[in-house]
Amino acid sequence: QVQLVESGGGLVQAGGSLRLSCAASGGTFSRSAMAWFRQLPGKEREFVSAINWSSGSTYYAPSVKGRFTISGDSAKNMVYLQMNSLKPEDTAVYSCAAGSYPSRSLVYHTSYMYWGQGTQVTVSS
Repeated sequence: QVQLVESGGGLVQAGGSLRLSCAASGGTFSRSAMAWFRQLPGKEREFVSAINWSSGSTYYAPSVKGRFTISGDSAKNMVYLQMNSLKPEDTAVYSCAAGSYPSRSLVYHTSYMYWGQGTQVTVSS
C-alpha cells in the first residue's frame, strides 16, 4: 500500500523559510515524477512544483519560481520543498503527490495516482 507522509509545515513570518519533506513508501517512483501542490479551503489544488526523476527536470509555478526549490532522492522516495521568502499568499495546505501517469502534464493534480494528507503552512504578515 502506497503511503505519502509530509512534514515540515508550520507558522512563519513573511520573508521566512520552511522546508517541507515527503516520504513515500509502498512503491517505486523513480521512473515517474513527484510533486507538491497546495490548496486553500473551498479551492482546487494548485500546482507548486514537480520533479521528473527520469530526466531530472524540475518545474515551478510562476508564483513560486525563484523562491521555492524542489529536490529529493528517488532511490529513497523522498522529495523536499525548500521555501524561501515566504509571503502571506503562500498560506495553504501543501500536499505531496507521486505516481504520475505517463504522458500527462505534471501541473495537473489529476496526473498523479497517490497523495499525502498534507501539511499546513501559515505565513503571517
